[in-house]
This record gives sequence, structure tokens and C-alpha cells, in this order.
Amino acid sequence: MATTDGTDTGTRARLAAGALFVRAGAGSDEVLLVHKTYGIGWDIPGGYVEPGESPAQACRREVAEELGIDRAPGRLLVHDWAPNPGEGDKALYVFDGGGLDDRDIVLRAAELDRWEWVRADRLDECVVARLSRRLRCALAARARGVSLYLERGVVAPQASLPPR
Repeated sequence: MATTDGTDTGTRARLAAGALFVRAGAGSDEVLLVHKTYGIGWDIPGGYVEPGESPAQACRREVAEELGIDRAPGRLLVHDWAPNPGEGDKALYVFDGGGLDDRDIVLRAAELDRWEWVRADRLDECVVARLSRRLRCALAARARGVSLYLERGVVAPQASLPPR
């Protein structure tokens, strides 16, 4: 909300976007995780949206920067509102990256130092709980051909519709 002096007092969420890649030929159970040289460690390829950039554009740019793959992101799998007391509110987008083969992965040393295929049932061992929940929801959305709205990594209850 803008004040009379032009300053903005409203809440602004940081936007981030990433790609859920599944291992080609292995079903949809193994997810590509990358180990970033900064930040929280294991994550999916992706990062923050820059000013003037859409989440889909950011996803494509980040995947190219981190993995050397220039590919348009597929369908939006999840949109997650993720408040964090230490970092503020975030709106996180996970797009379908599709299937990927080991030969396609070229790590960018400035961004990443390793990668690993991780089964869905092992996500809790590798990533923080909120990311594990988000990725499991993204896998479910991918399998069902839908997009899901999450809050804190959990499917938000559908709004009550007024009677017709």
C-alpha cells in the first residue's frame, strides 16, 4: 500500500521458481536435487525471480545457469506461499522440468558442486521439511496432471463456494 509520500508500506513476498526434473526412463519417482555452493544445500534447480521477470522466465534462466540446459519449463505444478520468520514471505513456483538423463546434466561450478537423483521416499533425509512437502506435492500434481496451491508446503483447503 502506497502512502501519500510515495513509500510502500505493503508486504512484499520474494518470488522464486524452480524445475522438478524426474529421471528419464525410471518412472516418476526419482527427483533431481542439486547441491548449491550457497544457501541451504540441497534443492531443486532454480532461484529468485529478478525484477521484470516472470516465474517461468526465472525458472528457465536458473536452469540454464545451473545445469547448462536451455529448455522452456513445462506446466506449473505447485504455487506455494511460504512465510519464513527469518526471511519473510515467499511465493514459490515449481514447474515441470520433464524427464532428464544423466548425460544432460552439466554442473556450473560457480553455482553447484554436485547433484543426485533422490527417490520421493528419501526426500526427508536430503532437504528441509518444507521443501520435502513441496516436492512430494509437485510429484503428485505431475502424476495427476494438475496444478496445486500450497501454503507452507501443504495443499490449502479449497475455498467454500457460495451456493448456486
